[in-house]
Amino acid sequence: MIEKESFKKTISIILAMMFTAYTVWSQVPIDSSKIIKVLSFNILHGATTKGDFDLDLIAKVIIDANPDFVALQEVDYKTNRSKKYDLVTELGWRTKMAPLFGRAMYYDNGEYGEGVLSKHTFIQTKNIALPCTPGNEPRAALEIITVIPSGDTIAFVGTHLDHLDDEKDRVAQAKKINEAFSSPKYPTILAGDLNAIPGSRPINILQEMWTPSYNKDNPMATFPSDNPQKKIDYVMYHPKNRWKILKTEIIQDTVASDHCAYLVTMEFLDN
Repeated sequence: MIEKESFKKTISIILAMMFTAYTVWSQVPIDSSKIIKVLSFNILHGATTKGDFDLDLIAKVIIDANPDFVALQEVDYKTNRSKKYDLVTELGWRTKMAPLFGRAMYYDNGEYGEGVLSKHTFIQTKNIALPCTPGNEPRAALEIITVIPSGDTIAFVGTHLDHLDDEKDRVAQAKKINEAFSSPKYPTILAGDLNAIPGSRPINILQEMWTPSYNKDNPMATFPSDNPQKKIDYVMYHPKNRWKILKTEIIQDTVASDHCAYLVTMEFLDN
């Protein structure tokens, strides 16, 4: 009888130890050095929805979100309408992030295109012109290569696709992005205002290669900021097995821009 009770006690101890070990294993904390936050933000060339050109307000949205990387769209570089400011450099100074501008076109005695802000320095940068119909607004994809705190090297691409009702240019631009990044040297994140809703042809083309961060059952509208009705701002990634989405958020500031900012928290995964 004593041996039987002793056996039961031993089994109970072993089971308890196994349960504890499983619990500890299943609750292994995520390596914070592999967590990055990505923000896509169309900044309305700095004008705000009140037309008062308030870079401090735009910077506050970014600072409060605390991203590692920001893809900025509708970025002016020393245009007359933006008071000859270099917008991405001004926002970089205000947010204490490294700035980079990529020209899509010359405009208003200055330039107009994409911007990237990064908490981490650039190893390499590249600005890729996207196809467009003659007479339509040129577009670009701006890429940076950088090293995140874990020591891993990644690529981050910001872009802004055509806005016209005819999706011909958007389709061509989506195909060009897939072509340009079809064999990436590093795991890559794509972010920007794609001017296309989930299920549209340009998004379907991109999703042949890129994995979207949004929930397909609830894509979370991003435009217009005063009453969001449709999703046109995105964060995607490639390859699928190197990233895990932890959280997605819509930042709705009705004055800073006519777009909501789209914030995604991601975990970089080992091979």
